[in-house]
Amino acid sequence: MTIMTYSAAAKAALAEEMRRDPYVWAVGEDLGRGGVFGQYAGLVEEFGPDRISDAPISEAAIMGACVGAAMTGTRPVVEMRFSDFALCAVDELVNQAAKARFMFGGQSKVPLVVREPIGMWRSSAAQHSQSLESWYAHIPGLVVVCPSTPADNKALLKAAIRCDDPVVYMEHKNLWPMEGEVPDGEILLPFGKARQVQQGGDITMVSWSAQVHVCAEAAKSLAAEGIGVDLWDLRTLWPWDREAILTSAAKTGRAVIVHEAVQVGGFGAEIAATIAEHTGARVSRLGAPRAPIGYAPPVENAVRVTASQIVAHARTALNG
Repeated sequence: MTIMTYSAAAKAALAEEMRRDPYVWAVGEDLGRGGVFGQYAGLVEEFGPDRISDAPISEAAIMGACVGAAMTGTRPVVEMRFSDFALCAVDELVNQAAKARFMFGGQSKVPLVVREPIGMWRSSAAQHSQSLESWYAHIPGLVVVCPSTPADNKALLKAAIRCDDPVVYMEHKNLWPMEGEVPDGEILLPFGKARQVQQGGDITMVSWSAQVHVCAEAAKSLAAEGIGVDLWDLRTLWPWDREAILTSAAKTGRAVIVHEAVQVGGFGAEIAATIAEHTGARVSRLGAPRAPIGYAPPVENAVRVTASQIVAHARTALNG
């Protein structure tokens, strides 16, 4: 094991894949200076500007070029800087990349990774703080990945780069400096396999990305009250690990799904509906209110899903 930050783990994954496969390359704004969060630092010195490529400020042009490049045999890693900015390129991703394999009868593939940093970070305000993962989970043809640890960020990014379908790879900005153990050697994780963070017999709790750590904090408080939480980190939203979550919910009889994204139309609703359809468990969900994210810390905190809220929600689920 090596102790690495979440950011460094992803950088190591990209570097390893670029050394392994000369057709892997990265493109986006500010990559030459290491990326906005330092996640590409030093890579241009090793691989040169043709493979760590700076692009003009035009997300649509970046994505469109990379969809074509992927269809002609390369494996682009597209850096969108913020998930909010990627909305400028949603047509190229959703109407072209996601559908090409189907519309060409399997004769073409689009092995494309789109890195979209998500979530609230240092008063970044309404246009730089959104978590839009449910948008992409709704689109047939896209894989959606939301890693929560340095180890998963490395293993899942390597798997994403090798995937023959377009992958929307969503890294939470607050996790960049987080340190954790990363296994040495070649480790790839399969999509659709959740991680059991901790075992418990009283209530199932499901989350992903940075909110997993908030849930773990809440689970610790609930444990002090004698409540055992069966906590799951989905890792990937599409595909997602239905079998593991349904098994856990059937066992505990109670389930809470928690996410940072707006609760209305969030992916938690899909999980809750699936649990309700296939088990007898009482299920509920907790997400952010349907409101823009403010710049001022008190306004930002007003829409933040906290550990104390999760604890209260879990108590209600257990006692309801």
